[in-house]
Amino acid sequence: MQRSLHKKIGIASLIMISSVFLSRLTGLLREIFIASAGGTGGDVDAYQLAFLLPEILNHVVATGFLSITFIPIFHQYLVRDMEEEGWRTFSLILTVFTFILAALIATACVCANPLVGLVAPGIHDPSTKALAVRMTRIILPAQAFFFAGGLFMAVQFSKERFLLPALAPLIYNLGIIMGGILLGPWIGIEGFAWGVLFGALVGSFFVQWIGARRVGMSLTVNLNVSHPDLRRFLFLSVPLMIGLTMTFSTEFFFRFFGSYMPEGTVAALNYGLRVMLILVGLFGQAVGTASYPFMSRLVAEGRLDEMNRLLNRTLCYLSLVIPLSVLFIVLRHEVIFILFQRNQFDAAATEVTSHLLGFLLIGAFAFSAQTVVVRGYYAMQDTLFPAIFGTTAVLLSIPVYLLGIKWLGSAGVPLGVSLSSILQVTVLYALWNRRSKNQDSPNVYRHVGKMILLSVFLWAALEGFRRIILSGLDPWTLQGAVFTGISLGVLFLILLYLAGKMLRIEEIREVLAEPMRRMRQRRSK
Repeated sequence: MQRSLHKKIGIASLIMISSVFLSRLTGLLREIFIASAGGTGGDVDAYQLAFLLPEILNHVVATGFLSITFIPIFHQYLVRDMEEEGWRTFSLILTVFTFILAALIATACVCANPLVGLVAPGIHDPSTKALAVRMTRIILPAQAFFFAGGLFMAVQFSKERFLLPALAPLIYNLGIIMGGILLGPWIGIEGFAWGVLFGALVGSFFVQWIGARRVGMSLTVNLNVSHPDLRRFLFLSVPLMIGLTMTFSTEFFFRFFGSYMPEGTVAALNYGLRVMLILVGLFGQAVGTASYPFMSRLVAEGRLDEMNRLLNRTLCYLSLVIPLSVLFIVLRHEVIFILFQRNQFDAAATEVTSHLLGFLLIGAFAFSAQTVVVRGYYAMQDTLFPAIFGTTAVLLSIPVYLLGIKWLGSAGVPLGVSLSSILQVTVLYALWNRRSKNQDSPNVYRHVGKMILLSVFLWAALEGFRRIILSGLDPWTLQGAVFTGISLGVLFLILLYLAGKMLRIEEIREVLAEPMRRMRQRRSK
């Protein structure tokens, strides 16, 4: 693979990793503010349930997949030096879908009451449902900004511009926080819903419109529904619109099944999921987003072997999520206590949330890997098979959720999320290897297996150290929680570094070499 391509992917990945880190940080700050304002009460349940209809609408128009479906079409014109025609196609898709989305949003707002009852049938408290309906109507219009902004970001990715798209989630999260701070004293948790709308307007629409203008956007009203590119876009998008992806099903199922659980379960599941997604975002999402335009180009140029090498190498690095998940599992109480326990978020909420977080972390690597593996199919402009596979897998996972709930209560929901994600990514990668003749895949399996065994050892060592050496610390004090976290974190890094050297795990050595070198330099001084 050419050095210049490696360099471009590295720069893009650095930008996206920085973006995801900051967006996860602001997202965590957002959840801290929400937890402080409402804890795990019914108002926070209503706020989380208010996202059900908007997320379904977002999924129906495949907003989250615009970069995947539109980039190959736009790239085709850039490669053939026909950029003007590419902008006409851009205008056509934006115009047609804006009209469709506006009609769907208006209908959903009018019918919000019965629709919320349909997608969250477990709500029994009339006040919780009424609040969920009201906030649903506030959040729904934001989907139009997400759709337009998604197209604006897609053309920036096509031109290998990543900076302004990287700002979108940061501004969105800050908008939610400001909504809660400024409006919360008057309208309570509903202030965060208005923050969603404002954050989407500024971060996903206005800033991305500026970015699209900078890369030469030519926008006109175009309703030529007979254009072949519109049919091609629909051909690529329809499977994603009607299919059930891992991410969508997770967001839907934890709210749907959580609505049947005791009050506060939906809120606790959401807090735990956001913590778990920090790992997923920093690794899978950032790397997948940054590498996809280059994967698409490698496929377009017929360099499938190089793309497989890129995919395999990426998965080996992503396997670092496995030991990191173990660290989070051991420290799950301290993490939730330090982040959330204040004001309305009490000790009982910490117990429930940390318990559920442990089950969610089991599937963190699978979530990270899936964001990369599925892009191999998308790079080949195959959205149909992943949609069929994902939908089948999601439907087959429903009994897992039901059995988990029956045996474990509310913990069955996060366990179902993790088991479903592990099964999906394992089978999806195996099928990709067969399809693409990925000859180096056995090394990936061996590497992941080695990381799992290492992680079991790390878990035993960390738990043993905690129970024997740190047993005298009070985990319900800030001092005790912080000292426990730092102690186990340092021990984890030392053990991971030594294991990387002894087992010759290159990925561990490369990631930890620089921090360890600096630690030795400071010690020598």
